[in-house]
Amino acid sequence: MLLKYQIGLTVPEARTIEKLLQRPPTLVEAVIWGIQGSEHSSYKSSKRFLKMLLTEGKHVILGPKEDSGIVAMTDGPMGKRWGIVVSHESHNHPSQIVPFEGAATGIGGTVRDVACMGARVIGCMDLLRLGDLTSPETRTIAKEVIRGIGGYGNPLGIPNLGGDTYFDSAYNSNCLVNAIAIGIVREDQIIHSYVPEEAGRAGYDIMLVGKPTDRSGFGGAAFASLSIEAEKEEQNTGAVQEPNPFLERHLLASTYALFDWLAANGHLGKVSFKDLGAGGVVCATVEQVAPMGCGAEITLDAVHVSIPDLPPEVIACSETQERMCWTCHPSLTAHILRHYNEIWDLPGVAEGARASVIGTVTSDGIYRLHHHGQIVCEARAVDITQGLSYERPTVLREVKREEPEIRCEGEHISCQLSAVSFQTTIQEVFRAMLTHRNHASKSPVFVHYDKDVIGNTLIEAGETDASVITPLQDMEGYLLGGPDPKWHISEEDSKRGVAIAGDGNPRYGRISAYWQGVLAVSESLCNVAAVGATPRALTDCLNYGNPEIPEHLAALEEGVRGIADAARCIAIGGELTPVISGNVSLYNSLPDTSAIPPSALVCCIGILRDARKAVTMQFKAPNTPLFLLGERRDECGGSAYYEVLEELCSAPRDTLLGSKLPQPHFDEIRRMIEFITEAIDQGLTASCHDISDGGLLLTLFEMTVPQRKIGGDIGVEINLDALEHDLRPDTLLFSQTPGFVLEARDESRLIALARTKELGLFRIGQTVREPLFTVHHGKQVLVSEDLKDLHTLWENGLKYALGA
Repeated sequence: MLLKYQIGLTVPEARTIEKLLQRPPTLVEAVIWGIQGSEHSSYKSSKRFLKMLLTEGKHVILGPKEDSGIVAMTDGPMGKRWGIVVSHESHNHPSQIVPFEGAATGIGGTVRDVACMGARVIGCMDLLRLGDLTSPETRTIAKEVIRGIGGYGNPLGIPNLGGDTYFDSAYNSNCLVNAIAIGIVREDQIIHSYVPEEAGRAGYDIMLVGKPTDRSGFGGAAFASLSIEAEKEEQNTGAVQEPNPFLERHLLASTYALFDWLAANGHLGKVSFKDLGAGGVVCATVEQVAPMGCGAEITLDAVHVSIPDLPPEVIACSETQERMCWTCHPSLTAHILRHYNEIWDLPGVAEGARASVIGTVTSDGIYRLHHHGQIVCEARAVDITQGLSYERPTVLREVKREEPEIRCEGEHISCQLSAVSFQTTIQEVFRAMLTHRNHASKSPVFVHYDKDVIGNTLIEAGETDASVITPLQDMEGYLLGGPDPKWHISEEDSKRGVAIAGDGNPRYGRISAYWQGVLAVSESLCNVAAVGATPRALTDCLNYGNPEIPEHLAALEEGVRGIADAARCIAIGGELTPVISGNVSLYNSLPDTSAIPPSALVCCIGILRDARKAVTMQFKAPNTPLFLLGERRDECGGSAYYEVLEELCSAPRDTLLGSKLPQPHFDEIRRMIEFITEAIDQGLTASCHDISDGGLLLTLFEMTVPQRKIGGDIGVEINLDALEHDLRPDTLLFSQTPGFVLEARDESRLIALARTKELGLFRIGQTVREPLFTVHHGKQVLVSEDLKDLHTLWENGLKYALGA
């Protein structure tokens, strides 16, 4: 019965539900609890760890309590601030089974999460962890995931602002598709996902808007809370929703118009709004009423459906896409129905689409579902949303890794593998890195995405470490009837920029779950700083294994602890960087008890007071000095260097993973970010790029590449003797210790500013007019290449790996 009806309950959980109800559950109730009590919906195993996270701060308008978090982008009076709304979700299992549809509906869900806060959606991003591209299956999944993201986001008319993509065999059977959407809303026009206090007394109506309900996505949340089993892939395809981005675009436009009407008439306090995601009708309705102690009377017969005679559990819990749920004061019901069904003609846009009243809010706290005159669910609303919780045990057993035996004399590298010594050079490793799927140009991914459709994208994906948009510069770009006449956007606020970036290196997770979490935070903070933005908030998606296995759950605990420590200890300008939104994705594991590497993927939102001052990574002029900020350390564990070297010498997986991964000093990270943002604000730097994957050498190369087919002919000449060190040349060039490379505009002022921050700033070379890439170590030439040749290698590496 559990498999037949896709009920995600264990026997002990079923007994717990029986105690809550004081009777055996109905079939519909069992299905409901299997979804609402899943890890995906209830966080029953993870919520105790999430309490470690910092979630409040000066600029936080709304923390991780609803579908999206909100951070202020302007600093006006309370209630009048403009907020950036961010949703961060996972769609991992659906994307592994049905890649196009899984990725597409992941985008659609995050977009609706943001819109349901009363916001206009102004951008999306994706953080992808895909297979190693060595088999037809992994290449197909990767290409279809990419196609699905573009195939949904582009028709919506929402720019893709970038993301982060890794390819690794650890994800061959369990890819990660983490989707992010961002929106904009003024603080006094936020709509919440819980009903107003009077809702039960006033008998608020519950209204379903959008596509007619069908079987697609039934059991999706429960499916996302189980390990993927290859033999059940065909069975699980039904748990993936079917996308219709053109209907969603119409829903967004019509809903934005309704926002304007509600605001103009003073009705925002008489509604609540929620996306139908995991759990369908039940999730969207019970989660609106339970927080306020209310109940609901829902008539499933009133739900508009596309298939006759759907069973009640499917109507209640199907995750059919492009649907949203309003609750509203009865005085507003007729207008909202007319707004969608007549003015915006939903039935004429898509067959069976419409707005329908399906129930009312009650004050007794009991959630009831009626079907064909019978009550098929009757339970306390809070028991449905909070009835299942676990204190599962954790056992921390991090694998002890060792540093590989590597020697480097001048340009020559030798790696000892058992009785065999592999010989290569720094230049050969560098060229191999440029063609590697993880370090070559990601343009074969984001070429499929519309990056500036609204017109507010200032810096696109691939041009620097974070994308930059100017949301208040041109409000006409996403307001149908023009700006609200009550809004006053000052010239200063119209210049505000928002920088957004995401990160999370999976190779670090194979060494330490804790430091993987720390580094995901520090890297995302450095990414937004590199364009000149001050970090203001974080979101996270926590992708881990089976919580029923103590070692897997311990990895989650350690990852969250790493994120919490980094967020609490890096106080930029005296302000901590809180986590305002996120998602937990568990059961990213296989029946043999193996799991993906601990994969905390973190997104940072930063603010520029004047977006016109933002810088890209591209070199701007020849004969300008280049500076390194941040000393190099012997920290190559989990690096791109070891990854490439391992593949060059055909060594078994993780033979050269290493152990000495970067361990950022929190106060140093703070001082570096403060220095970088001040230097950019004062116009002291022409370009900037943070040091991460590939170390100093790949950082310098990426600063030479063309942007939008412009530039790319300014060369670079570096001499490592400028650094005070006792490290090998390969370690200096490839260590991924956090830091930055800057192209100076005002050398003396830049050095003086670094001195005030007590930071080491090293002049390592200069740009040159000739398109050459040269690295010296004293009189020894370590790298000497023509830029055009290097660019060709880099531009084609991932293209060839994908088989495009």
